[in-house]
Amino acid sequence: MLSPNPPQQRQQQQQQQQQQCESASPPVSASASAKKHRHNHIWLVTGPAGCGKTTVAEFLARALKMPYIEGDSYHTRANVAKMSSGTPLTDADRWDWLTALRDESMRRIGQGSDGVVVTCSALKRKYRDVMRVAAYYHDDVVIHFIFLAAPADVLLRRVAQRKDHYMGPEMVQSQLDILEIPDGQERDVVTVDVSRSIDEVQQEVATRAADVMRADLASQVSCNA
Repeated sequence: MLSPNPPQQRQQQQQQQQQQCESASPPVSASASAKKHRHNHIWLVTGPAGCGKTTVAEFLARALKMPYIEGDSYHTRANVAKMSSGTPLTDADRWDWLTALRDESMRRIGQGSDGVVVTCSALKRKYRDVMRVAAYYHDDVVIHFIFLAAPADVLLRRVAQRKDHYMGPEMVQSQLDILEIPDGQERDVVTVDVSRSIDEVQQEVATRAADVMRADLASQVSCNA
């Protein structure tokens, strides 16, 4: 597990981090045109089992005031049964799951949300490409990936400490075996080292997310000026 700071100090840090993310929101003086054409953002928090996807995604969703989608909840019963027995999922097992996450993300946006935060392992580039399809057909949608990186021993230790989860320690290596670490060609990916404390990780995620949102807003204001 990511080691927390004392409760009061941690609460103060989280408030500062949330304010930092919120500073990426459009100013009151933003033009009506910029507001009208403001992008909807799908934030995917990715990485292998034990990297802290849920912890980071829940924090980011609160900071950005966006709905949170827990990717594990969208696996089929057959997928859960396979993983519970220690059997790795195949590409074929994952397609419907990835599509379901993409469709649910778009459904939430269609209901009026500025965006969503989603947990999804997205271990291979072609899995990430499935999620990118949402932006191909909707020019107001922007996809972002936050890849949480940690050494194998850290992932194994964290998974071993989890309770009541179908993903056991034996599954970590199978995920690392197929992991395609995002490279510089995937410009929509932000990599964050999560072998540090939760507060350090959240601080970096807040900073990086705020930078991305501000840059996107600035480009929208410029285009609509």
